Amino acid sequence: MDDAMLLDGLASDLDGSFEALVRSQVGRCYAIALRVLGNAHDAEEVAQDALVRAYRALQNYPPERIRELRLRPWLATIVVNLCRNRTRRHVLPTTSLAPLLEQGLEPRASVADDPAGTAIRTADREQLSALLAGLPDRYRIPVVLRHVDDLSYAELAEVLGRPEGTVKAQVSRGLALLRAAAGTELQELSA
Repeated sequence: MDDAMLLDGLASDLDGSFEALVRSQVGRCYAIALRVLGNAHDAEEVAQDALVRAYRALQNYPPERIRELRLRPWLATIVVNLCRNRTRRHVLPTTSLAPLLEQGLEPRASVADDPAGTAIRTADREQLSALLAGLPDRYRIPVVLRHVDDLSYAELAEVLGRPEGTVKAQVSRGLALLRAAAGTELQELSA
């Protein structure tokens, strides 16, 4: 079911259509929260809270407003705000990756599709998740929304309430920090 049909159903019968919203969006909400928070338990809670808040908000919206919603950015905004609230209460340990930019190293090249390659890719994914969790919020959230949730830069700007040029720069800077951090870890392994 596409967003327009889903929104039309929600506008006509919120209670009858909300389950379809949950089924289609809970994975997105969880993925955003997991990459922003770096903790599966917290991500589950945020995804659940986001959908509860979405339901409560939709209860107060007139049908025409529901039909006009841009669903993906609207839900992403709710998830990001809940993540920010959670991190304000529980400060996440972070490591500054800025010094790594000066080294200009690139991450590992991909490997073949064999068992060893699969294990390496899994380790790479875990390494990237850990590095992503170490980024400051101003870079981590835009990178997650752009490359995990696949929002456009215009949608990203809408979700974050920042100019499009700013979010483009934040995504670029965040990716550069990730590349540098991945390269530094590679050097440490080969030393």
